[in-house]
Amino acid sequence: MNNPQKRSFLFSFFMLALTVGAMASAPKREYYEIKIYHVKDKTQETTVENYLKDAYIPAAHRAGIKDVGVFKPVPTDSMSGKLIYVFTPIASLDQLVALPKTMEKDAKYLAAGKEYIDAPFKNPPYTRIETTILQAFTTMPTHSKPNLKSAKNERVYEMRSYEGHTEKIYQNKLKMFNDGGEVPLFVRLNFNAVFYGEVIAGSHQPNLMYMTTFENKADRDAHWKSFSDDAEWNKLKVNPDYQNNVSKNTSFYMYPTEYSDI
Repeated sequence: MNNPQKRSFLFSFFMLALTVGAMASAPKREYYEIKIYHVKDKTQETTVENYLKDAYIPAAHRAGIKDVGVFKPVPTDSMSGKLIYVFTPIASLDQLVALPKTMEKDAKYLAAGKEYIDAPFKNPPYTRIETTILQAFTTMPTHSKPNLKSAKNERVYEMRSYEGHTEKIYQNKLKMFNDGGEVPLFVRLNFNAVFYGEVIAGSHQPNLMYMTTFENKADRDAHWKSFSDDAEWNKLKVNPDYQNNVSKNTSFYMYPTEYSDI
């Protein structure tokens, strides 16, 4: 092997080693469970909240889940007092399946959550639970706790769902986030995202969801104004590669409870 060939081989080997090393060190993509409790009155709301605060979150911590987010619709929302959102990041689908069984063996959980767990059929603690399962984006493989200073009840957490006309068209919007530069744009403009996720089981598929966070409503509006005015966004949104890729865009406005980890 002559010198140029040797240098080329060594360079290729070096680049391969760097690639393998980067792949090995990259964090695995998390999964997210979003539960939405539907409650009919203050009694049910209080029962669910006591269960989440005193039983579910401590048991999730003991099971190795560091952060659990609990959110309620902002007071101006027509669903205020009717919904409670629970965001649980999980390492794998195996952990998701195993978690209820793990909690069933947790004596502290069973004792703290007795009112909720053993509620009679004539007096259930909620009317229904919706569940959505997501996998984190490749561009943000793990969730993040927002860097905010305001009181929790003043904050605005905005969760958005982008639905696609078809599976293939939905994948184009996903590509726009991951490869087109939409996620880095949110990062540059300091949107304090908690997560970006691909919905793998839910009632509005095909869709993706993400949550951004703000100090208050005015801060939320200012951030979106900067987004809409941004030159990079105005170039991206007219890119012919990413046209007509959303059939419905829904926003949910909420704030974290005092006992929420996120």
